[in-house]
Amino acid sequence: MSFERPFLLLALLAVPVAVGLYLLAERRRSRYAVTFTNLDVLAAVAGGRNWRRLVPPALALLAFAVLAGALARPHVDTLVPRERATVILVVDVSRSMHAEDVAPTRLAAAQEAVRTFLDRVPPRLRVGLIAFAGDPQVASPPTTDRELLRASVDSIDLFPGYSGTAIGDALALAVELAEQATGDGSGTGGDGDGQTIAYRTAAPAPSAADSVASILFLSDGSQTRGFLEPLQGAELARTAGIPVYTISLGTQEGTVTGNFGGFQQTIPVPPDPVTLNAIAEETGGKFFAARDAGALEAAYAELGSSLGREPGRREATAWFLAAAAGLLTAALLFGALWSPRLP
Repeated sequence: MSFERPFLLLALLAVPVAVGLYLLAERRRSRYAVTFTNLDVLAAVAGGRNWRRLVPPALALLAFAVLAGALARPHVDTLVPRERATVILVVDVSRSMHAEDVAPTRLAAAQEAVRTFLDRVPPRLRVGLIAFAGDPQVASPPTTDRELLRASVDSIDLFPGYSGTAIGDALALAVELAEQATGDGSGTGGDGDGQTIAYRTAAPAPSAADSVASILFLSDGSQTRGFLEPLQGAELARTAGIPVYTISLGTQEGTVTGNFGGFQQTIPVPPDPVTLNAIAEETGGKFFAARDAGALEAAYAELGSSLGREPGRREATAWFLAAAAGLLTAALLFGALWSPRLP
């Protein structure tokens, strides 16, 4: 904690002065206590509760000390909303996301977790949404319109999810969308065959504190389709200076039933945490493994509380004033409740 006007903390010197004057007054009063000859009445008034007399003035002095701190304009170190920040949410909607090892289904749990994320992020943070299976598609461009984003989240289960999982291509599209939103369009480009390639020199892994854009990537499986390999997509994010936070959803026991190759089958759909962890490490992000809906929502909640923010200072004067008001109120209440009364 720091103070904008620390010299005003000199007002705190009034506290020990007030305590000294109070103790002096108590000593003087004790000299004349013997002049009160009706000891029975005195005992009824005091009643061995001398400590109660000290509570109201102690609270009042504490309130004064807190007010002195408020005058000095205190500031606390915290995370503050970052200007121009953008987060691209990338959600796997492939067929395996209908597995029920994460209740009610992996995809439904992911939708609910994204809603939690939207509730946690700063209102000015721009959020985009990409849904992907065999091909990535933009479900919502980066925007601060939370209602539009929630409507997009509600409808991502309508995207076609029966043609595989293209992790690398989804990362490439997320990087492109993030660069467009932040005004940096120099990171990726097409090669004429639908593939996305990088044309910048390699750079150190980006820092979340330095980047105005981040990617939050959720998938429950390994790459089965696409032009780019997952780590090629990660390299695009790395060279663009965009950290990727990855979440591996599901358990090794997850299965999905459907028509595969013309036959009704039940096939295993385990997640691929190794690949997603490698993507996070390559880009300077963070990896989360979510085996159930609670862990998934906790991961999104944690990220929602940190992404789009940066270290900064926030004034805490209002907190000090509220504390001082509470202490003064308590002093008045205890003073009225415990004040001595003649029988």
